[in-house]
Amino acid sequence: MNLQLNDKVAIVTGASRGIGRSIAKILAAEGMRLVVVSRSQKQLEEVRESSRVETLVVATDLRDPDAPAAVVAAAIARFGQIDLLVNNAGATKRGDFLTLPDADWMDGFALKFFGAMRLSRATWPYLKKSQGSIVNIVGIGGRTGSEEFTIGGSVNSALLNLTKSLADRGVRDGIRVNAINPGSILTERLQTRVESYASQHGIDESTAPALMAQSFGVARFGDPEEIAQMVAFLASPIAGFCQGSIIDIDGGQTRTL
Repeated sequence: MNLQLNDKVAIVTGASRGIGRSIAKILAAEGMRLVVVSRSQKQLEEVRESSRVETLVVATDLRDPDAPAAVVAAAIARFGQIDLLVNNAGATKRGDFLTLPDADWMDGFALKFFGAMRLSRATWPYLKKSQGSIVNIVGIGGRTGSEEFTIGGSVNSALLNLTKSLADRGVRDGIRVNAINPGSILTERLQTRVESYASQHGIDESTAPALMAQSFGVARFGDPEEIAQMVAFLASPIAGFCQGSIIDIDGGQTRTL
């Protein structure tokens, strides 16, 4: 299927590893030129070297209020256009609500929510010009609360609401804004939890992923490329009637409506 993305320009945050790296890979395979963003210059250079498309590396900390505007300025200086923004950066701390300090809450919102909000605001005029789109990578924790994920759940809920709000504005400006809620995706971050699960239950690490997945009520963990493929679809004109859509890709883990 031709997704009609060739030669368009995408900004992908959190692109140095995991889901973000897979998103960059899939978009490059579709012929998109890339602006890859994270704090790790070295890992971003690896992404650039593995891409067969023109790729701009921007190593920066999106917690800095000035960083998003600088990313957009660099993208425009290099490519002169922006067609897609993928807000993927941000991890939040798990733990006991009663012991998580304010600093952890502020850090969680600073990167994932405010980074996405500021980048959306900075790219908006260029996306309006290109009639482009935004895809927010959020998480199922924004829809279903759990006691050890209070920060992440709160940040995700806020980002889902922002998705709907910007989609409403996007109807007027010709910008599509959608979100993906990944479930348990086998990235380096989840692998750490798998290792902890194996240790706690006294089982081999090779069998732990399947058993842990079963405890979540799913048949298996997801692959990062399964998220990336949906990003490419949502970015494509083929998904032109998707506006404010929030898509769970979680193997059935979320059982609420």
